[in-house]
Amino acid sequence: MTGINDYIDNEVKGNDVVLFMKGTPGFPQCGFSGQVVQILDYIGADYKGVNVLDSAELRQGIKEYSNWPTIPQLYVKGEFVGGCDIVREMFQAGELQTFLVEKGVGVKGAA
Repeated sequence: MTGINDYIDNEVKGNDVVLFMKGTPGFPQCGFSGQVVQILDYIGADYKGVNVLDSAELRQGIKEYSNWPTIPQLYVKGEFVGGCDIVREMFQAGELQTFLVEKGVGVKGAA
C-alpha cells in the first residue's frame, strides 16, 4: 500500500490546493464533488482535481490517508481541510476564502 500512499502524499504536498474527488473539475461524477468544485471555482482558487474513480486503490487509500470516510476531500498546503459539508460551511461563513488567503493561496473574492 506504500505506493498509493506515496502518490497521495506527493499530490497533497506538491500542490497548494488538491481536491480528491469523484470525476474531474470539468466533469464531477457526484453531487458532493460538484459542490466543492463550484465553491472553489466561484472563489477563484487555483486547485488540482484528482479523480479517485481512476483507481479503487486510490479511492481506498485516500480514506486511510486522511482517516476520513468520504470523498471529496480537500487539502490546502498539505493540510486536510475536510469534505463537502465542512467546505460548504466554511464558504458560507466566509472562512474558506480567509483560510486560503492566510495559507498564501490566491483567490479572486478575497475579503
